[in-house]
Amino acid sequence: MGALDISIVGPAIPSIESALKVESRSLGWIFSIYVLFNLVGISLFARLSDIFGRRNIYTLSLLIFGLGSLVVSLSGDFTMLLAGRAIQGFGASGIFPVASAVIGDIYPPKKRGRVLGIVGAVFGIAFIIGPIIAGILLSYFKWNALFLINLPVVLVLVIASNRYLPSVKVKSSGLFDWKGILSLGFLLAAFTYGINNLEASGFMDSLLSMSVLPFLVISIVLVVMSFIIEKNASNPIIKLVYLRNRQFVIAGTIAVATGVLQASFVFIPSFAVGIFEVSSSSASFMLVPLVLATAVGSPVFGRLIDAYGSKLLIITALLLSAAGFYLLHGINDNKALFYVAGILIGLGLSVLSGSSLRYIMLNETSMVDRAVTQGMLTIFISLGQLTGASLIGVIIAQAEGMTGFRNVFLYQSIMLGFIFIIAFFLKSHAKEINTKHVE
Repeated sequence: MGALDISIVGPAIPSIESALKVESRSLGWIFSIYVLFNLVGISLFARLSDIFGRRNIYTLSLLIFGLGSLVVSLSGDFTMLLAGRAIQGFGASGIFPVASAVIGDIYPPKKRGRVLGIVGAVFGIAFIIGPIIAGILLSYFKWNALFLINLPVVLVLVIASNRYLPSVKVKSSGLFDWKGILSLGFLLAAFTYGINNLEASGFMDSLLSMSVLPFLVISIVLVVMSFIIEKNASNPIIKLVYLRNRQFVIAGTIAVATGVLQASFVFIPSFAVGIFEVSSSSASFMLVPLVLATAVGSPVFGRLIDAYGSKLLIITALLLSAAGFYLLHGINDNKALFYVAGILIGLGLSVLSGSSLRYIMLNETSMVDRAVTQGMLTIFISLGQLTGASLIGVIIAQAEGMTGFRNVFLYQSIMLGFIFIIAFFLKSHAKEINTKHVE
């Protein structure tokens, strides 16, 4: 449901723009406000699930997401649409981290990789069928119908969750960390707002403008405040001790890079249109090998993680992704190389976006902090996506023709090369399975 909600929105944008009389410049907020409220709610729902039980908070998150979908589907103006998207994002912020924590609660370390891999495969399949579903529905119904799909899905998930999911409450002492929740929420909101107001043309003027610079400064100040608050909190939403854990820090760094990697994914169809002179729809179909590689690779690599550990698989994934982006950088009009590059990137993404990083977090974390650290991982990836999308837009805009795209792909491969070296400092499989959790 989460992946479908992302992939079916794109085809609906022209209909929304026409029906609600929205300016093209404002359309980006349909995505941005979802991401903003998703980031703000992650730590809140993660900690709530530790205190009140996974099932209860997971169900609550689903219901909030469903409410947001209903508001969006009933929207008669752009303000109401954005309100619905904000509610959706807030609800979704409790779905992914809590779901991963549930896997940690239910399965022992030797089986977590394969289960997380199946979740990754579901994402790949959803991204394939999302645009197809959108195309079919938009042929017969208005754009609102795309969001109504979520309502029966939410109903089924709520019923199944209450029937099958465990709801063991984690014993947690201390007061609820409201100061930490609020400071982190405002920090993420300020950063997201500022980074999304960056302009590709006149980058420095944009950076120093009142719609960007003050919010970035506020986010820096709030980083310091959050450290102080969390250091003194009796029951912090972010345990600073994890920032002294090498495995955790490396996984977080890889997560940020993964977010940047995912941000570049949306620019590949435009590159294909320019290089091969095909239509936008044809360019989208040219990405099928990439998405199929992600869908197939996720469960396969998930099982391999159980057998060989996360380090070997992450190193392999980084090497594959770097090779794929380097191939894209040098492609002229060879479609075969384009497809090979897509498969390499897809296989790399199936590891980095799927089971590996969440597997590390689950192994490094005691039961009491599983949801929180999964939430932190989601934040790292989202920050990479937001920052990457802005920087990639600037790089593309500063060069002529396809040169900007080529530069992006080259920089991506170089970045992945550095992360490749860092990944060698991850724990071996033997040390990984014998890890003593941080309490």
